[in-house]
Amino acid sequence: MKRTLHIITLIVSGEMIFGLPFHTARFFRPTLLDAFGFTNTQLGDLFAVYGVTAMLAYFPGGALADRFSARGLLTTSLVSTAIGGVYMASYPNAVQMAILYGYWGVTTIFLFWGALIRATRDWGGDTSQGIAFGILDGGRGLAAAVFAAFTVTVLAGYLPADATLSTDEERRAGFRTVILLYSAVTLGAAVLVWFFVPRPVQAVATRRNPLAGMAIVLRRPIIWAQAAVIICAYCGYKGLDNYSLYAVQVLGMDEVEGASLATSGAYIRPVAAVAAGLIADRFDAARTLRWSFAILMLAYLGLAFALPETTGLIVIYVNLFISFFAVYALRGVYFALLGQTRTPKNITGAAVGMVSFLGYTPEIFFAPIAGRILDASPGAPGHLDYFRFLAIIAGIGIIVVSWLIWLNRAGSQGAWAEQGPATEN
Repeated sequence: MKRTLHIITLIVSGEMIFGLPFHTARFFRPTLLDAFGFTNTQLGDLFAVYGVTAMLAYFPGGALADRFSARGLLTTSLVSTAIGGVYMASYPNAVQMAILYGYWGVTTIFLFWGALIRATRDWGGDTSQGIAFGILDGGRGLAAAVFAAFTVTVLAGYLPADATLSTDEERRAGFRTVILLYSAVTLGAAVLVWFFVPRPVQAVATRRNPLAGMAIVLRRPIIWAQAAVIICAYCGYKGLDNYSLYAVQVLGMDEVEGASLATSGAYIRPVAAVAAGLIADRFDAARTLRWSFAILMLAYLGLAFALPETTGLIVIYVNLFISFFAVYALRGVYFALLGQTRTPKNITGAAVGMVSFLGYTPEIFFAPIAGRILDASPGAPGHLDYFRFLAIIAGIGIIVVSWLIWLNRAGSQGAWAEQGPATEN
C-alpha cells in the first residue's frame, strides 16, 4: 500500500507542478489570450522566459537531487509554485507575467525535476524502468485530464450557453477561478508529498561533491544523444498547446468546446504511456521511440494538408488523436533510456539535469516560433504551416534515435566503469 501511495503521490505532484504555467495555456488558450489581452506571439515570449530560467535550473537542480532527499525538494517546489498562481489570478500585465513565468521556471525545475525522475527510477528498480516511467507519465496524463475536465466545467458555469456571447468580465471571472483552483491543487500536492514520499533508507550521496556527476555526464556522447531525442519529443508535446486554438480557428468550435477537445486528448496519455512502457520493457526504449516518431510524423503530415471542407472532420480527428497517442508514448519512455544506456544510479540526477538542460530547450524556442508561424498567416493557413513544422521535427527525431541506437551498439556506455567510485549503484 505504501508503494502504491508513493507512486500516486509522484504522479499527482509531477503533473500539478506544471498546471499553472502550462495547463492554463494548453487547455484554455483562447480564454487566456482574451482574458489577458495577449497575442500568440506575446504568449510565446512568456514561455521563452520560462524556458530560459528552467534551462538554467535543470543542471544544478539535477546535481542537488543526487545529494538531498526528494521529499523536501518536491514540497518546497510545489508550495512556491502555488504562491505564483495566486499572483497570476490578479491579472498582471505582460511584463509582470514575464517575471512570473521566469519565477515558475525556477520553482518547477530547480528543486523538483531531478528529484522526481530519480525517485521514479528508484521506484522502478532494475527491471521495470519502462513501466515505471510509463506509469508516471500515464498517471500524470490522467491527473491532467481529470482536473482539466473539472475546470472546464467550472469555466462553463461562468459563461452563457453560447460561449461566443460571453463578456470580458464573465471570461475573466471564470478564468480567475480556474487559476485559483490550479493553485489550490498544487498546494494540496505538496501536502501529499510530505506525508507519502518516504525518506530515503540511506542518505543520498551526502559524501560526494554534487558537481562531480555533472563533469562525468558532460563527457558522455550517449547522454548528448538522449538530450537530442528529448528535444524532438518535447517539441511534439509543446505542439499540443495549440490544439484548442486550432479547434476554434479551423474546426469552428467555441472556446469551451476547444478546451474540451484538448482535455479529451489528454485521456489518451495514460493508455499511450503505459503501453509504450510495457513495449519498452519487452523490447527496448529506443526502438519504441523511433516507431513513435515515425507514426507522429505521418499524423502531422496528414494534418498539414487537411481542412474540414476538403478532407472532412473524420480524417482530421483521426490524425489529431493519433498524434496525441504518439506524443504521449514518447513522453512515457524517453527517460527509460537511462536504464537502457546503463547510466549509474548514483548520478541519475546529474544525467537528468544534463539531458533536461538540453532536451527541454524547446521551452525557449518552440512557443515563440509557433506563435510567429500562427500570427504570420492567421487562421487555417497558419495552422497548416504549423503542422508542417512539427512533421519536420518528428522526422529529425527518427534520425537522432537511430544515432542513439548506434552509440549504444558501439558500446560507448562501457566507459561508465572507468569512473571509479562515482559509478557505484
